[in-house]
Amino acid sequence: MWPKPKTALPTLLFVFLQLAVFAQDTTIDSLRATIGKTTNDKVRLKAYMLLTGKLSLISFNETIKVGEEGLLVASKLKDSVSYAELTRYLGMANYFKGDYEKSASYYFLAAGILERRNKQKELGYVINDIAKLYRKTRDLKRASVFYDRAYDLFRSLNDSSGMQMIMNESGVVYEYQGNYDEAIRRYRASLQMSTLLKDEAGRAWSLSFLAGVYGLQSKFTEAEDFNLQALGIRQKLKDTFAITLSYSDLGIMYGAWSKYERAAYYLEESNKVAEKMQYKELLSNNYAELSRIANVNGDYKKALDYYTWHTQLKDSLFTAQKTRQIEELSTLYETNKKEQQIQVQQFTIKKQNTQIFLILCFVAFTAVISFLLYNRYRWKQQVKLQTEILKQQELAAQSILEAEEKERTRIAKDLHDGVGQMMSAARMNLSSFYNTAKIEDSDQSRSLVNIIQLVDDSCKEVRAVSHSMMPAALLNKGLPDAVEELTAKISNKELQVSFYSEGFTERLNTTTETILFRVIQECINNCIKHAEASTLDISLIHDNDGISVTIEDNGKGFSNDLQQKEDGMGLSNIRSRIQFLKGTVDIDSSLGNGTLVAIHVPTQQHAVK
Repeated sequence: MWPKPKTALPTLLFVFLQLAVFAQDTTIDSLRATIGKTTNDKVRLKAYMLLTGKLSLISFNETIKVGEEGLLVASKLKDSVSYAELTRYLGMANYFKGDYEKSASYYFLAAGILERRNKQKELGYVINDIAKLYRKTRDLKRASVFYDRAYDLFRSLNDSSGMQMIMNESGVVYEYQGNYDEAIRRYRASLQMSTLLKDEAGRAWSLSFLAGVYGLQSKFTEAEDFNLQALGIRQKLKDTFAITLSYSDLGIMYGAWSKYERAAYYLEESNKVAEKMQYKELLSNNYAELSRIANVNGDYKKALDYYTWHTQLKDSLFTAQKTRQIEELSTLYETNKKEQQIQVQQFTIKKQNTQIFLILCFVAFTAVISFLLYNRYRWKQQVKLQTEILKQQELAAQSILEAEEKERTRIAKDLHDGVGQMMSAARMNLSSFYNTAKIEDSDQSRSLVNIIQLVDDSCKEVRAVSHSMMPAALLNKGLPDAVEELTAKISNKELQVSFYSEGFTERLNTTTETILFRVIQECINNCIKHAEASTLDISLIHDNDGISVTIEDNGKGFSNDLQQKEDGMGLSNIRSRIQFLKGTVDIDSSLGNGTLVAIHVPTQQHAVK
């Protein structure tokens, strides 16, 4: 295994993203000139922010100097958001210098301001910086909490670039925990996001992180490939600072791979820029690796020198006291945030009690009126919709019934005029043949008589079916006469049928007559087929309330369970037809007690117009 300066890398990702926001065709010298010449504080503040961002990749000391000057202008203008952004730059500069106490102080100050101003995106970056501080102190649990909070902020904003950054940063926590699979999963997810976003700088960071975790697993071939890809991208972007970090990564990787000459070369190249920038952490890590390499090569004096420089820088970077100070700042930040929220709430309540009351009254009144109007509108729409649905259903049902009756009529006419006439002609011809032919064989004579009888019976059956499908009495005389004619035909010794009608002074409309006749016909058929009854009573009464039909037999009846299986006896068809007339059907039956079907159709336009 080999050490890797992982804590130094992630912060730069935000720098690139932030600079992208403020990218302009300006140089450091022109920005300094603007600050020195202009008297417009807003223009000066903007120049300070741009200059601080540019310097943050070149000189940490200059970043701090210019950033503090910018804070004075932001305070004068009372521009709290700009103040927070400059404060964050100062936090970053101190972080890279190794002054973590100051860095934490600036970060928590910036976070408090941005949270109060509800600047969610900017707050997400600061929360990420705070997470890195906890990661630096190896408080990985708190680091994960802050990373999750930053990720949630970016996700709520649908900020893919921010989410990609957090996937990289949080992967380091899992790397420290030895969970390399999860770290690689996060780095690869970040790489995929940056590729989709066409973010070359972001791709370089993901590749660099992947190189690190593969190096920790001694998979040096994969680590070298990822490191060289990252270096190539950074060289195309001419990003000197990021190139310096890639040199350091390559040096440490080659050192762990026992390729000491290459390692020393890349580490020395990295130190050239790190010394100019006063990047203590990177220098410390590089010197530690150079010391190890010199020791392996037998150059013990140089190894001691490198190690001495490494320990001096390391001691200046971090102590237990600084850890406690960071934790105290974190606690103070959380406490102040809560206190400020309480103060703001109390002030708002005291200042706006009357306004809130009036607003609430107005809102309540408006809400009630709106609710009533909306309910009325919705009720009207529902009524209109239901009316239209019922109308369409009635039209559809009527069309189906009319089509059904037309088909019955057509079939009845075809049977009567076609098949019936042909059967009659066949009988007449057979009878004529029988009367004129001299058949001496008695058996043949009896066979011919039987044939004539079968043809005669068939003629009667065809006429009966034709009349059943479309009774002439229903067409010519109306419903009562049609039902009476029907009952007269089926009444016999085995089944005595009685029929009573009252109140039919006028003809009903064709649809009502047809539906009621079919329903009565269906009930009679059910009685004949299933009831095994000896008597059947049918009454048909028309009064001011509507039309009442009762059909009662003394048959064997049926149970409630059988009623639920309606299709077998056509009860479902009966109900649907009566429902079309907006009527009701009540069926009372039990085993051994016969069946009573009571139908009522309310008064409406039943009479013929």
